[in-house]
Amino acid sequence: MKKIITFGTFDVFHIGHVNILERAATYGDYLIVGVSSDNLNFKKKGRNPIYNQRERCKIINSLKFVNEVFIEESLELKKEYIVKYNADVLIMGDDWEGRFDWVKDVCDVVYLPRTPSISTTEIIEVVRSIR
Repeated sequence: MKKIITFGTFDVFHIGHVNILERAATYGDYLIVGVSSDNLNFKKKGRNPIYNQRERCKIINSLKFVNEVFIEESLELKKEYIVKYNADVLIMGDDWEGRFDWVKDVCDVVYLPRTPSISTTEIIEVVRSIR
């Protein structure tokens, strides 16, 4: 069985999230998704997520092509998560291009193109501007 792993915040779930997870699933037989903890999201983006980690995990776990979900506590633990879950391939969006090549000694790394013209940050900004 070929295991795929990917990571993300997945806040304000949108079609771009569906697209990248669906494409990631085609690279193997079993898709594992690390969802950024609330604390990690704050460290990365300087704000709390709209949906808490429990809610975001529930959303991701409800997708038919996702087999397993866990909380990602730290970006620096990527390699440990890959080894723990025995993943064969790490899939990330191409906005992270080259930034996870350092794990290539434990798995293959593939960067997939993001869905154009959509991002959680942009959605949040649009919603804030119409209030």
